[in-house]
Amino acid sequence: MIIQQSTVDSTSISTAFLKRLRRLTCPQSAFDLTVEDCPVDALRKALVRESELLKLKEALIQEQELLRKESEHRFLNGLQMVISLLALQARTTTNPDVVSQLSVAANRIATIERVHRRLHSNDGTKTVALKQYLEEFCQDFWSVMVFEDATDMSILVEGCEIDIPSSTAIPLGFIINELITNAVKHGKGPVVVGLDTDPGNGYILSVCNDGPPLPDGFNPAASTGLGMKIISALVRTIGGELCFGRGADDQGARFVVEFS
Repeated sequence: MIIQQSTVDSTSISTAFLKRLRRLTCPQSAFDLTVEDCPVDALRKALVRESELLKLKEALIQEQELLRKESEHRFLNGLQMVISLLALQARTTTNPDVVSQLSVAANRIATIERVHRRLHSNDGTKTVALKQYLEEFCQDFWSVMVFEDATDMSILVEGCEIDIPSSTAIPLGFIINELITNAVKHGKGPVVVGLDTDPGNGYILSVCNDGPPLPDGFNPAASTGLGMKIISALVRTIGGELCFGRGADDQGARFVVEFS
C-alpha cells in the first residue's frame, strides 16, 4: 500500500494565523484592512486617538484652572467690598459697642481674605513655610486692626522654620488671628508668637503677652466669647490641643497650640 503524504501550504497557515491575530488585536473597524498592515495601522490610529484625548484633557484642565482663578478673584473682591461696607457703617454710627462689633467682624473677614491671598500666591505648593507665613501675616495684621491703644505695641515672631501642609496652614492662620486679637485687646506690651518643635507632640505654636494674667478658673471651652469658640473649634479640626497659662514672670497670658 502506498501512503501518499499530503503537503500543507505554509502560506495558508501564515495567513490563517495572521487573520486570527488580527481579530485579537485590531478593532472591528479595522477588519477591512489587509492582513499585513492591520496591526501597525491600528496601533498608529490608537496613538493618534490617545494624543488627541490628552490634548483635550490638557485644554479642559487649563480652562478649569482659569475658571478657578477667576472665581477666587471674585471671592476676594467680594470680601474687600464687605470689609469696606462694615468700615463705612462703623464710621456712621455713634454707638461704641456697635463700632467695636463691626470692627471685629471686619477684622475676621479681612483675615479670611489675607489667608486666602497668601496661600494662593503659592498655588501648586503642597506645603507652607510656617514661620515666614506667620511673619507676613503679622505684618499685615496692623493694616486691619483698629485699636486706639495699640500704637505702642508690636508683634514678634520667634522660633524655627517648619514646613506644614497647606490644609493645616489655613486654620492656623485663623487661630493666630484670634489669639493675637485677644492679646492686643486685653494685654499690653509686645506680643510674641513662638514656633518650635516637640519630639513628643510634633509642633508647638504659642502666643503670649504682658498684662493682666488669666483669671482663676479660666476655661476656653466654657468661654462665651466668640473668639475662644472659634479657636477651640479650629484646634479640633487640625487634631491639636489647646493649652493656656500665665506668661513670663507670672504676668500676662500664654496660649499654646500643640499639633502634628
